[in-house]
Parts: sequence; C-alpha cells; structure tokens
Amino acid sequence: MDTTTEPITLHPFTVAEAERLLAGEIAATDGWEGGYAFTDEPELLREFVRTVREDGDPAPFGPYLVHRGAEGAAIGGVNLFGPPDEHGAVEFAFGLVPAVRGQGLSVPTVVAALELARSAGAKLVRAHAEVENLPARRALERAGMQRTAEAEGQLVYERRFA
Repeated sequence: MDTTTEPITLHPFTVAEAERLLAGEIAATDGWEGGYAFTDEPELLREFVRTVREDGDPAPFGPYLVHRGAEGAAIGGVNLFGPPDEHGAVEFAFGLVPAVRGQGLSVPTVVAALELARSAGAKLVRAHAEVENLPARRALERAGMQRTAEAEGQLVYERRFA
C-alpha cells in the first residue's frame, strides 16, 4: 500500500517490478526525474527478490520508491530493514536523485520512513549518514533524529518512539 505524505509518496517495491527491472525491461510508467532508475542498483533488487523467495514478503519492510506527489515521477528510494530486532530497533536508508536535491523533499521522505517504521512496531529507528553528506545529516536532524555515534566516517542518527 502506498504511503502519501505531501509532497511525496512511498510505493512499496514488488517482486514483479524488481524482476522486470533486473531483466532490463523498463516500462513507460517507470519515469524517473533526472534519468536515474533502480536498474543502477541491481544488488538491491536481487537481494529483495532473494529475501521474498526465501523468507516471504518482508512488508512493510523492504524497498520503497519515492515519488513526487501521489502520481509523479520516481525521485528516489527508501529501504526499511526489519522487522524490529529484540530491542525494537529498525534501520533505514534513503536517497534522492540529484535532480531534486535542494527542493525540500528529503525531510518529508525521512518523516514518512520514520512513520512507516513506527507503525510497524519499531521503538527505535536508526539511520547512517556519511560525515561529508551534510544535506542528508540536516534532513535526518530536521525530521527529529538525534546524532548518537560516529564510526568509520559514518554518523549514526536515532529516533525513539514511546
């Protein structure tokens, strides 16, 4: 089920979509702003298909496409790694295409990912950002995440839910 939070929509990736893209079949509905597509990240698609085949559909965890608005072009992706561990923790990663950076879409993307994780039972949500990636760090902070650690050029951000 899609999750729409203005100005973006998170669309859960399906096995059919992943297999089609891995086969090199790009549909007219696969529009990406800036020309980027998940075909540039085949390891993510292969891992998702393997997980579903071996362990079943991880929904609401797994990869999501980020779309501009409810019907717009894809502008990036989110991956929720779950289910929550024994401490209720879930990690996520996000990225937007260079063509839309600086347009105020990162914070709503992070907020939507946090809400998905929280609604799926996460008590703690964690994300990593490279020290040099100031825009990602700012988006995580503006979405209410707190920096909690630094290791090997990565900063760790967390948000706790009651």
